[in-house]
Amino acid sequence: KQTEIEVIIRHWYQPLFIQKRWIEDLNILISQYIIVCIFAVIIIIMIIYAHIYFKKKKIQFTDEIFQSNGNKIIAASDDTTIRIWNLYLEKEIQILQGHSQAVNDAQFSPDGNTIVSCSKDATIRLWDTNFGTEIKKLTGHLDNVTAAQFSSNGQTVISSSWDKTIRLWNVNSGQEMKQFIGHSERVNDVQFSPDNQLIASCANDCTTRIWDVKSGEVIMKFRRGRSIERINFSRDGQSIVLCSDDAIAQIKNITSLHIFKKLHYTLVRYVAYSPDGQTIVSCCDNGAIRLLDVALGMELQCLNIHTQPVIGVDFSSDGNMIVSASKDKTIRLWKRL
Repeated sequence: KQTEIEVIIRHWYQPLFIQKRWIEDLNILISQYIIVCIFAVIIIIMIIYAHIYFKKKKIQFTDEIFQSNGNKIIAASDDTTIRIWNLYLEKEIQILQGHSQAVNDAQFSPDGNTIVSCSKDATIRLWDTNFGTEIKKLTGHLDNVTAAQFSSNGQTVISSSWDKTIRLWNVNSGQEMKQFIGHSERVNDVQFSPDNQLIASCANDCTTRIWDVKSGEVIMKFRRGRSIERINFSRDGQSIVLCSDDAIAQIKNITSLHIFKKLHYTLVRYVAYSPDGQTIVSCCDNGAIRLLDVALGMELQCLNIHTQPVIGVDFSSDGNMIVSASKDKTIRLWKRL
């Protein structure tokens, strides 16, 4: 009797044990599947949130080239005006009028009290930011003035032109101080180094040149097979980023040219360093904005919301936000995740 009872118990216990183990294994599989699904949903929500946030901040805009300064954006326009926008109010607060042709560039002075602009009318103009009035008109260039920038102390302005020259101007007197001659084609851009000791220029002659401001001599020249459109110093002055019709390149330690892998497949309009120098932001004619890791030379992110060519892009002073301007008539603010 006892043996029969043991056999019967084993007969019932073994299936129950197998069923219990099977249920435990099934529960583990279901738990793992749920975890994977939750993780996937979180990623999708993050992506959707990023796109919603990026679309949220949009300002109607009709201009070409811009520069941000704290809570303001200054924009140079094809309609001969310079416009100032307040980012927090999301509206235009001032229009500066005086140029007779399209305005190519406009920038705030370091103290924010003056604006320098340049135009296809071959002039450079200084404006009072507070009153919106013209202070001085700088004349001397013989053709379209493509870029104008204040030195970091605000005492001088450097400019580039289709007349193949670069000129240095005294802000107080409005007089030309020096010419830098060497490019054989139109000069597209020029920038001061942060310490004002050097300037970098790029032109349709496919060269980038680094000049000594004091002597006016070229101390270094780099050649690429294509026209160079824009140029920008890093904050520490040790590197320069430049862009052409299809590529981005960096001059490291002002000694060697390094071409990043091809990221854009159309005209690259503008490039800029982040404040910490670790990231480059660029924009191009297909509406894309790309973030590039400087050390690795790898693309970090591609922002594709603009529907027309993006013609200006820049970092905020803390590097946490990007401002872009496009021919789709919008300015967009992008927060880094």
